[in-house]
Amino acid sequence: MSDENESGRGSAPVETEYQQEVAELERRSATAARLFDIRRIIGGLFVVYGVIVTIAGFTASDADIKKAQDININLWTGIGMLILGLLFLLWLKLRPAAPPAPADTPE
Repeated sequence: MSDENESGRGSAPVETEYQQEVAELERRSATAARLFDIRRIIGGLFVVYGVIVTIAGFTASDADIKKAQDININLWTGIGMLILGLLFLLWLKLRPAAPPAPADTPE
């Protein structure tokens, strides 16, 4: 009955596998952090809603515009939402989320 881990002969491959597994988990964590960045979610929602409201502004009837004191409020609000959403996405592109710092592990 020989135990390789206690004798030290099999500890190096186990540590290497452990380090590879930790590196893989860190990579996945960084990918998830970038994927679920709140700027992406907010920017995407504003762009989607901005497109919908802008289309509603283009298809507004004269009666709808008259109710809003001759201002096509859907068109202007939709354009504003589009601009805000695109700014969020631009911010995300110019300053991506930093990957989380690796945890300090005792050697």
